[in-house]
Amino acid sequence: MGLTFSKLKTREEVLDRALTQAQDDTRLWRTGGEDHLWKSTDADMSAYFCAVNRNKKSITLNLKEEKGQEILFRLVKSADVVSVALLTEATTCAKPWDAVLTILSRGRWMKWELDIRSSEKSIPRSYMPAFLIGYGAGGPYFRRAGYDAIAAAEAGMLHITGERDGAPTRPGLGLTDMSTGLYLHGAILAALYARKNTGQGQKIDASLFESQVSLLSNVAMSWLNAGEHAHRWGTEHPSIVPYQAFKTKDGYLVLGATNNRQFQILCQLLEHLELARDPRFVDNSSRVLNRAELKGILEPIIRAKPTKDWLAVLEGSGMPYGPINTIEEVFSHPQTAARHMVHTLPHEPSVSGQIKVVGFPVKFSETQPRIRRAPPSLGAHTNSTLEDMGYSPKEIAAMREQGIV
Repeated sequence: MGLTFSKLKTREEVLDRALTQAQDDTRLWRTGGEDHLWKSTDADMSAYFCAVNRNKKSITLNLKEEKGQEILFRLVKSADVVSVALLTEATTCAKPWDAVLTILSRGRWMKWELDIRSSEKSIPRSYMPAFLIGYGAGGPYFRRAGYDAIAAAEAGMLHITGERDGAPTRPGLGLTDMSTGLYLHGAILAALYARKNTGQGQKIDASLFESQVSLLSNVAMSWLNAGEHAHRWGTEHPSIVPYQAFKTKDGYLVLGATNNRQFQILCQLLEHLELARDPRFVDNSSRVLNRAELKGILEPIIRAKPTKDWLAVLEGSGMPYGPINTIEEVFSHPQTAARHMVHTLPHEPSVSGQIKVVGFPVKFSETQPRIRRAPPSLGAHTNSTLEDMGYSPKEIAAMREQGIV
C-alpha cells in the first residue's frame, strides 16, 4: 500500500507514508546488475523506485498504534489531496467520506477505517481522497489484486500486442501503470478546480482495469460498433499502410505514410515513384487491402542500405520516420540533450553520491517545474516532518522507542 499527501500551498510538497512493517515493494525491485549502485546500508532503494518518486519526502508510521493514527489524521487534515494505492481488499465506502485503508500486518490483511463523517469537526469538507485500485471500488472484481501486466492481460492489451503469428507479448514498459497515474493526475486537477469553485471535496476512484479498457481506444470502437475482432500486428498498423518497422542492412527503421501525400514522398525517396501510381496502392484503402504485396516490394528495397544512409535520405523530406534506437542511443540522442531530458541530483543512498533521473516531458513558458528533491530513503524525513508538526525531539525519540515511527 502507498499513501501520499499533497500540500499544494507548499509547492506540491508530497509525503510518501509507509507502514513500518510493509514498505513500498518497488524499493526492493532491483535488476540483477544494480546492487553496486547502492550503499550496503540502503537495502530500501532501487532504480525502479527512483523512477517515480522524485520530489517526495518519506516518513514511516505504525498505523496499528493509536499514536500513529493520530499523526496520520493530522497529516490528512493539512493535505489538499490524500492519494491511496491499494493492492487488494479495497471496498466501496459505506458513506461518501469513509476512507477504508487496507494495510498489511504480519502477513494478513486488516482494515482500518477513517470515518470522515463522524469527524467533520476534524476533517474539512474540502478533504480529497484519491484511490488507485486494481479493479476499482465497485463491481464483482473489486476485491482482486491488480498489477500492470494483470490489468493489461484482462483488459485486452496483451491480446493485441505481439507478432502477428506469435504469442501475446507484454510491452517493454508498465504502460497500464503509467497511464492510470496520468488519468488520476488529470482527475485530481479537475477535482481541485471544482473544489476551488464549490469548496467541496470529493472521492476519486481510479483503477488499472478501467484505464486499460479506456486505452483500447480505436480498437474498442471497431469492436463496439462494427464487431471487428482485434488481432496482433507486430509493428504494423491495422488501418494505415505502410506504417511499421522495416529491417535495414544493420538495424530497423519505422516509416509512417499516413496519407497519400506522404506515400508519394516515400516512393520518390525510394526511387520507385511508379508505386504511387499503381492501382493497388493509389490510396490508403487500397494499400490496406494489398498490404502483403506492398510490404513484399518495400522490404528488400529498405534492407539494401544501412540505417544511417536512410536517415540521410529521409531528413527534411516531410516523410515521418525514425530509427529503432537502443536505450543507450536514446540517451546520447541530440534531441534528448537539447530538451534537457536528463538531470543529475545529489543522492545519499547512491555509492557515487548522485543519481541521474529523467527530466520533465512537458515544458512551461512561465512556471517550469523543477526537480527539487531526489527519491528518498525509507523514512528519511520522519523526524523533520514530525518536528514541523510540533513534536519535540524528546517526543520523537519516545515514539521511535515505542515503534510508532
